[in-house]
Amino acid sequence: MNRRTIAVVAGGLRQPSSTRLLADRLAEATAASLRERGIDVDVTFVELREHAHDLTNTLLTGLVSADLKRAIDTVAQADGVIAVTPIFSGSYSGLFKNFFDVLEPGSLAAMPVLIGATAGTVRHSLALEHALRPLFTYLHAVVVPTSVFGATEDFGATSGEQVPDDVPPLQVRVERAAGELADLVAARSPHRVADPFANPTSFADLIAGL
Repeated sequence: MNRRTIAVVAGGLRQPSSTRLLADRLAEATAASLRERGIDVDVTFVELREHAHDLTNTLLTGLVSADLKRAIDTVAQADGVIAVTPIFSGSYSGLFKNFFDVLEPGSLAAMPVLIGATAGTVRHSLALEHALRPLFTYLHAVVVPTSVFGATEDFGATSGEQVPDDVPPLQVRVERAAGELADLVAARSPHRVADPFANPTSFADLIAGL
């Protein structure tokens, strides 16, 4: 089956949020790019604000709730991931980091990942390269070359600071990054979740083991 799954991790804290708006654009552009390649796509969003309390409990106790487990599995079993966070104090949010802290080691190994971020000013744009990219490199993900930063100006509002002339418009950056993610996802074999009951041990082998 020529179908892929994309998990979108949105770390916005408010509803609505510019982080979710950027995540939506990236997801739509990636899905369109995959369909242009003749690949059907299922996109699932993981809104981290919905799991904030469960993430704290997991970090404190090691116990994972059913809802958080579904979110973790959505990401770990995807063919590609889009991860978008607001920037606070020059880096990703604590909630965003907490989610990736509770993933099992190796969950994102060789996973194609598109990273994005939002903030009120373009001065935070370098956080993508000095914070997010190293995080996903550490997790052994394959991060696409183009990262996407959205400032307040990119969403139709103004904070009095203009986007530099040499920075392409947001949609251009979105489509470029989406195409890069689509290329990596299309080149991978579709993710297959192992069925624990597919190859059961025979009763004879169980008896022999005793």
